[in-house]
Amino acid sequence: MGRFDKNGGITGTSYFGKKRLPPGQAASDKFPVLTYGNAPKISKDQWHFVVWGLVEEEKDWTWDEFMKLPQTRLRADFHCVTHWSRFDDEWEGVLFKDLIKHIKVNPEAKHVMQHAYGGYTANLPLRWMIDEDVMFAHTLNGEPLLIEHGGPMRVFTPRRYAWKGAKWIRGLEFLAKDKPGFWEENGYSNTADPWKEERFW
Repeated sequence: MGRFDKNGGITGTSYFGKKRLPPGQAASDKFPVLTYGNAPKISKDQWHFVVWGLVEEEKDWTWDEFMKLPQTRLRADFHCVTHWSRFDDEWEGVLFKDLIKHIKVNPEAKHVMQHAYGGYTANLPLRWMIDEDVMFAHTLNGEPLLIEHGGPMRVFTPRRYAWKGAKWIRGLEFLAKDKPGFWEENGYSNTADPWKEERFW
């Protein structure tokens, strides 16, 4: 799992060393669509990305404004809690670690809640969002992200089970204390580490 530099060359090494398939997972070339409820259809003209909560200033990006942020290509694996994994997909979008440079976060902010069109939420510690190459992805393997997979933009969390990245992302709320997201409220693990099989509480 390596990152592409701006010229298309692969840099870095695998997050997890030689072993690539987490315990309890099976490798798959397919990309099943697993969504609770209907997929919201949001055009790029309608799409907005907002930031609020423990920040000095709330922000609101249009699609065109968001696309002016630094763009990264990331070759990474995708792990679904329903026991399948895909390898070496190429994701393109804005890394959280680059986005946060444009947000004035208050010192007491320690957690982030992702909010999606349609009402879905997903929670992660702020430090994990920075350290784990969490990405706001709009392109998969050279093609615009399909609606059923979260297009026009979703959050991709390469070091966590995939439910930790909200499809159809519309914004972030910065929090002082952790708060469970949709699936955490329904019995799923709060940490979601595929290498520890942290599927459920």
